[in-house]
Amino acid sequence: MKVLIVGSGGREHALAWAIARSPALKKLYAAPGNAGIAELADCQPIAADNVDALVRFATEHAIDIVVIGPEAPLIAGLADRLQAAGILAFGPSAQAAEIEGSKGFMKDLCAKHEIPSAAYGRFDEPATAKEYILRSGTPIVVKADGLAAGKGVIICRNKNEAFAAVDHIMTERSFGDAGDEVVIEEFLGGEEASFFALVDGQRAVPLASAQDYKTALEGDVGPNTGGMGASSPAPVVSDAIAGKVMDRIIEPTIRAMAAEGRPYRGVLFAGLMIEGGEPKLLEFNARFGDPECQALMLRLKSDPLDCLAAAARGNLNGTKLVWRDEASLVVVMAARGYPGWYDKGSEIRNLDKAAAQKDVVVFHAGTKRDGNRVVANGGRVLGVGAVAPTIGEAQKKAYAAIDAIDWPEGFCRRDIGFRAIESKAKRKVRGGE
Repeated sequence: MKVLIVGSGGREHALAWAIARSPALKKLYAAPGNAGIAELADCQPIAADNVDALVRFATEHAIDIVVIGPEAPLIAGLADRLQAAGILAFGPSAQAAEIEGSKGFMKDLCAKHEIPSAAYGRFDEPATAKEYILRSGTPIVVKADGLAAGKGVIICRNKNEAFAAVDHIMTERSFGDAGDEVVIEEFLGGEEASFFALVDGQRAVPLASAQDYKTALEGDVGPNTGGMGASSPAPVVSDAIAGKVMDRIIEPTIRAMAAEGRPYRGVLFAGLMIEGGEPKLLEFNARFGDPECQALMLRLKSDPLDCLAAAARGNLNGTKLVWRDEASLVVVMAARGYPGWYDKGSEIRNLDKAAAQKDVVVFHAGTKRDGNRVVANGGRVLGVGAVAPTIGEAQKKAYAAIDAIDWPEGFCRRDIGFRAIESKAKRKVRGGE
């Protein structure tokens, strides 16, 4: 098959890395790609949101399937345009992608179809949003309704923080049009996890679980980011909990989307909060998480191209995914200053030394080539991944590889995986092991 991957991040590098091993692959393209993807694919200088140019390229090059990585082109209707041109697309239609594009739509869907989630309100005026906060009390969560690159969710401990969050989103327009409306939710306690399923419009096949680390600093503090690391599996997602997630969240959502006239195909990403063995939905995303995708691809033994194509064709019947028994862990290296202002153009050295370490893969995100040099070209720049029998061992391998990289202008959290490691330790104590 001739494959085009749309996107330029670590998620897309992981997909390219996995697809490149498929016996069914004939030719791999990426648009626009990055310095790491360029080692696996023929990269084209087409922006991920340039729908016209992407459809034209896919048509002219007789692409068999387009794997759409980011959310923006999905919401812009890239999958619809490709399907109209007779090209298979992995990713939901624009109408189905609204499950991520509008948090208000997602919350209304959950309420209508009794999918367990936090109590909420939707508001298009700051004053009414603040009245709801006063009635509900704190802590509380304020979210921009639209896309905000993973940064539009603000957890507020008191009234002043909540009012400031409303002003930040709606009055200061910090996330642009994404802040035309806010969703304000009950704060849920427990432990977060990420749950993914391949969906063909009617059926779903669960993927392995993962756990991401959203805040910029150690100890889960600091501003929210697009993700500073991830590990798989997530110990909090037991087989019993995974069954509940499929029965109460994933499958009802697939039925609900079909009933709404928005049949869903692609990967459905449920952000969960789990407390007392009971999962509740925090949010849905219409694509693979980043960096969870990197952690998942490191563990996937099945042919990814076969799986993605089956979902895109609407025929997952009989599909069963096979995973490595080992754990995986990915640490994001970001430019200093991220998620705020940061410089671009600094050189990253010794990537080959890091990648040469056993069971380590260095995924590129915000990178580009400048002659023989690899330079930083974004906020989240690298994802250093490792596989090992346990998450603790994978953590040691990933940080050893990071220590081999020479990039003074970058930083990373030094505690990725700590929740999974602590969770396993607690289970051992309770079990008397």
